[in-house]
Amino acid sequence: MAEALLVVEGVVKEYGERVRTRALAGVDLALDKGELAALIGPSGSGKSTLLNIIGLLDRPTSGRVVLAGTDTTGLDERALTALRARTLGFVFQFHYLLPAFTALENVMLPAWGDVGLPSRAMREQAQELLRAVGLGDRMGYRTTDLSGGQQQRVAIARALSRRPALVLADEPTGNLDTASADEVFGLMRRFNRESGTTFLVVTHDPRIADRCDRIVEIVDGRVRSDRRGPSR
Repeated sequence: MAEALLVVEGVVKEYGERVRTRALAGVDLALDKGELAALIGPSGSGKSTLLNIIGLLDRPTSGRVVLAGTDTTGLDERALTALRARTLGFVFQFHYLLPAFTALENVMLPAWGDVGLPSRAMREQAQELLRAVGLGDRMGYRTTDLSGGQQQRVAIARALSRRPALVLADEPTGNLDTASADEVFGLMRRFNRESGTTFLVVTHDPRIADRCDRIVEIVDGRVRSDRRGPSR
């Protein structure tokens, strides 16, 4: 049996004080190591809220999240930050690359920020990742000189720069044309298969969802269905 990398148990998330709004209404979800799962659902269903809680960017009102064997319930902010840094990578619809920096510098930033100064090892690892995503000839380009698909490849390389166990991708192909979206998903699938990196991908694109191992559907803050992808 595969080992669970992520366990979400009974997660409820409410906002507001006088008037309470329930965004998540008791979500249970488990991801095994090496899975590539899609998280789908209509706007306002709770997908982004759940992703933020799994990403340790927000805390649930009740319930618990166990990540890489660590129950995060009682952790303080410093411990959450440390667990996030060593376990998680993030890819967003809006890639949040720094426009004044080159592709290489953007990929180096997560490790660079920890120590204050770039090292040769950081640079070599970033170069290796950029070559792996097909941007070996674009390392010195500022991100504003890259296409949307190329920028998202840089974002994937950056997310993988600290070798995370789990990558959370929030609409990573949402701003791309069909060909670029296919290329970006293909890269995620390749890293998933070659390095065993687990991916949880929020998407509105049924083409992308159907190429994942699992499709988890969230409606009104609850898991409506959890099924194997057609291509599985």
